[in-house]
Amino acid sequence: MGNEVDLGFDIPSSALPLIRSGKLRALAVTTKARSPALPEVPTVAETGLPNFEVTGWFGILAPAGTPPEVVARLNKDVNAALALPDVKERLQALGVEPAHGSPAEFGQLIRSETQRYGEAIRRLGLKAD
Repeated sequence: MGNEVDLGFDIPSSALPLIRSGKLRALAVTTKARSPALPEVPTVAETGLPNFEVTGWFGILAPAGTPPEVVARLNKDVNAALALPDVKERLQALGVEPAHGSPAEFGQLIRSETQRYGEAIRRLGLKAD
């Protein structure tokens, strides 16, 4: 917006207001399917990079050793909150697609993403400054 960056990646919740106001132009979304919040914007795969998919996600974690019954209760309550129509609607307005799941499924996602990006970081030789 200050004409200092030609291209960038951002999460929907911060980019949507700027896209809707015309201050930013969305070229593509990085998810496998088009975003319901931006249905007119193609996916990166649709623009010519087949199988391209990068998604951002958020989750709730508890300290290691948290009793399983506490984890189960938190999971049940969070899933119930995400299913509430007003919560779902508000998240979708921000470009966030609420996902329900179990602690085991979320743990698998974390392991999968860690492996995926860890391999890319090693292959590219990236280092934190």
